[in-house]
Amino acid sequence: MANRKPNILVFMTDQQRGASVLADHPAKTPIIDRLKRDSVTFTNAYCPSPHCCPSRATFLTGLYPTEHGVWHNVSVQNAITRGLAPGVRLWSEDLADAGYDLHWSGKWHVSFDEGPADRGWREWSVTAGPQREPGTFMGTTWDGYRELARGETGTTRGDGQIVRPGYGTYTHYGVNENPFRDQDQVDAAIRALESFGADRAAPDAPWMLYVGTLGPHDPYVVPQRFLDMYDIDDIELPPSFDDRMADKPALYRKTRDRFDQLTPEEHRKALLHYYAFCSYEDYLFGQVLDALDRSGEAVNTIVVYCSDHGDYTADHGLWCKGLPCFRGAYHVPAIVRWPGRIADPGRTVAAPVSLADFGPTFLDAAGVASAGAIRAGATMRPMSGMSLMPFLTGSGPSSWRTEMYTQTNGNELYGIQRAVFNNEWKYVYNGFDYEELYDLQSDPEETVNLFGRPEHDAVVREMSAKLWRFAYDHDDTCINPYVMVALAPYGPAAAFG
Repeated sequence: MANRKPNILVFMTDQQRGASVLADHPAKTPIIDRLKRDSVTFTNAYCPSPHCCPSRATFLTGLYPTEHGVWHNVSVQNAITRGLAPGVRLWSEDLADAGYDLHWSGKWHVSFDEGPADRGWREWSVTAGPQREPGTFMGTTWDGYRELARGETGTTRGDGQIVRPGYGTYTHYGVNENPFRDQDQVDAAIRALESFGADRAAPDAPWMLYVGTLGPHDPYVVPQRFLDMYDIDDIELPPSFDDRMADKPALYRKTRDRFDQLTPEEHRKALLHYYAFCSYEDYLFGQVLDALDRSGEAVNTIVVYCSDHGDYTADHGLWCKGLPCFRGAYHVPAIVRWPGRIADPGRTVAAPVSLADFGPTFLDAAGVASAGAIRAGATMRPMSGMSLMPFLTGSGPSSWRTEMYTQTNGNELYGIQRAVFNNEWKYVYNGFDYEELYDLQSDPEETVNLFGRPEHDAVVREMSAKLWRFAYDHDDTCINPYVMVALAPYGPAAAFG
């Protein structure tokens, strides 16, 4: 018997470009292509920060980093914060209170001290979960560097390798039959699906299953059979690849310097591996959908395919993700299927949406009374995200945002950066360097930085006002007036001008 409330299944990959699931993209994703025919695809979905932890916290809270308090990789030694700010509540807790049976398999990476079980989930398998033992950080410790010093051989570089004296050689791509143990996370998720029924305390209760894989995160190590799906002669470098970024922050150029060790042919090989990794994730997703079909629950289950953030994939000669504020690192997949409730399945929606919008959407779909709110102490505060329900079940809301905003203070390497963009302009405030301004109509690849040109000062002033107003509305305290740090061309008072 179908549940009165819909079940919810989320499949979230790690570091997957939004473009990789859109039409005319080189990545081969037949499962996703089939899903899209029965779904709504949001073609302009974005994360708020190009890093795992803050973006995942936004997905799970409906809040921006200034509100939920997760800014950096919480599991590294130099993390400033280790988890969510006091009083922040996840929407999973609201669903659990409403009778949902919550199941988790895969990547967490929201808190160093808490795990999914602390927020209402039954854990089947957890990666990047809470680190309860002292000293169990991600990354190399001083003991590791001591060992590296004993064995480091120098500057010889192999295929796809980047030599980093004193850090160890990094290999950008390769072959692995079970990268990041993603198959194990999917197997655990399938066991969860197969258990739904008599094994649950309330067999008729609606359920939610979160499946979090780590691919197609770097390094791009993929099963050989997925590499064999592609021909290197078909792989083209992106239009912005030759942008040396002379007009952009020096940190951008410094980051590119690492990847300039790779030859153009190696960049193309890396692209092939990335596309193949997307195909592998598509294959894993198909296993979960098959299990859902076998369960008999598909007809009453909302299915979401998304990712936490994107990847530069050779845009401007860059890879992975980081402070360079380009679209590739922020643009993410967002596909929603809801059998019987999607109006005109197969549609695309171009309106700008955020990972913060999924929490309100889930609560709205579940009919949870506290939809759109979190508890912060004794007060109620609305989520920053907005429900996507009008896009799913009708022609769209009567009004919707026209701008998107980003918030990052960096990750392992810190740097304050905020951005605002719409269909016409993108303005980036860099606390560590000069600003950026791109005309997205004439320069969608973001290759020409127009900041500092007098004829565009009015645009900078207007976008600055939007950025600071968003900062005011979302508790951003990046407003220190001290003369050595108050370096934006237009300061916070622009929000009220």
